[in-house]
Amino acid sequence: MAGLCLRCACEDFFCNLKQRLHTISVVEAFENLAEVLAKMDLGKIVSRRASKGMSQRVETLINRKKEGTISKDESVELERFLALDLLINLAKARAKRLLAA
Repeated sequence: MAGLCLRCACEDFFCNLKQRLHTISVVEAFENLAEVLAKMDLGKIVSRRASKGMSQRVETLINRKKEGTISKDESVELERFLALDLLINLAKARAKRLLAA
């Protein structure tokens, strides 16, 4: 599993998350992603970025929130994207520390 592409894993994860948006808890989402990240190659964790499509979706949601036109479902989706982005950045920071050790 060390060769698994982080972008692909995260895109699959976010796709599944979006489909289960109303039934998955944030804790459950973090646990699922942490499990995927734990199986990754540390170098790949550090070097990967969100896909263009995912970045565009988050940007769209942020703009809607700023404009005051975001729906309740979109607001929940945005909050989960941002929370998971935080988790990924924490995983990247940890991976960088482990690689430097």
